[in-house]
Amino acid sequence: MRLGVLFSGGKDSCLALHRAAEHDEVVCLITVVPDNPESFFFHTPNLHITKLQAQALGLPQVTRRTPGVEEEEIADLRAAIAEAVDAHRIEGIVTGAVGSVYQATRVQRVCADLGLWCFNPLWQLDQLALLDQLIEGGYQVMVTGVFAPPLDETWLGRVIDRDTRDALAALWESHGIHPAGEGGEIETTVLDAPLFGGRIEVRSSTLDYHRDSGVLHIDEAEVVDR
Repeated sequence: MRLGVLFSGGKDSCLALHRAAEHDEVVCLITVVPDNPESFFFHTPNLHITKLQAQALGLPQVTRRTPGVEEEEIADLRAAIAEAVDAHRIEGIVTGAVGSVYQATRVQRVCADLGLWCFNPLWQLDQLALLDQLIEGGYQVMVTGVFAPPLDETWLGRVIDRDTRDALAALWESHGIHPAGEGGEIETTVLDAPLFGGRIEVRSSTLDYHRDSGVLHIDEAEVVDR
């Protein structure tokens, strides 16, 4: 089956892509870029890096902007998926949804309207198990957004390794922080993954942190050989 992946460049969409590619043909990435940083539906930090990730994956990318207005942005998602159907003859959509019923049901509705299969390979996966799969699989995942205390600016730029995984597990116990960020506490950017033909090297970045939340903006990056 020919599949398009809803792709934000974060850990969940990258891991979902890998799972889908084990059994089907992933033929394109679909990225919706919201103008609203408070989008209800879409990941926002460092979406420009998805172009480099598409390059590393050797896949074409369908990109569409949206004002990011709640519910109205679903119409823009539908338009992006319809464009992928026309351009790449996709038969199904892959999402990185783990526990968000809000996201999953809306994508399923769009897929049903367009006659597409909807595949959620990470659905209801234990969040610590998800982090374990990333670490064991050799993914290089950088924390590029934090949105809940006690996560602070020291977390920005941190790579998810065993120490980070254990620290997030401890915060789950002490503060209720979802270790994979399912409550919107963290956002990530994947710099290397098993299906990448090269890794993404960050050349420069800017930290923007205030009032218990912040983003590491990747200013310059490129795909390099491992």
